[in-house]
Amino acid sequence: MLPLNIRPGTSADVPVIFSLIRALAEYEGLSQAVVGCEAALREHLFGECPYAETLLAEWKGQVVGFALFFPNYSTFLTQPGIYLEDLFILPDYRRQGIGTALLQAVAQLAVQRGAGRFEWSVLDWNESAIAFYQKMGAQVLPDWRICRVAGEALDHLGAACQ
Repeated sequence: MLPLNIRPGTSADVPVIFSLIRALAEYEGLSQAVVGCEAALREHLFGECPYAETLLAEWKGQVVGFALFFPNYSTFLTQPGIYLEDLFILPDYRRQGIGTALLQAVAQLAVQRGAGRFEWSVLDWNESAIAFYQKMGAQVLPDWRICRVAGEALDHLGAACQ
């Protein structure tokens, strides 16, 4: 029996998922950006209208990593896709094939669901992640930049129509 198990997250996993989100934020130097809570995460992952899904990586029965993803859509392909919001493995468990297994599991779901693409973002300073993703067959798109409107700017933009 392999020490690694990949499985869907459940409502009971919300505390460990949230702790992994905090660990990811700390790794990225963004701890102050985690302003959400477990209750909201539970509702958004397992409530009446789920917005995202998770896969958890268990190493010898302990959750040591996760992938959080959700559907998107490509108008050019006229096909659904999957966007990977987060992929994180606790530092002590890296280089064990866990990240590879999580990426493969999400890619398998994308294929099963008829997705035309599977995509995500990576911080430009994270050279080890970029090399890992390229080794897995991903293209890093140099001409694209992420645009984000949040907080007061989102409130202002949303109110502009009224």
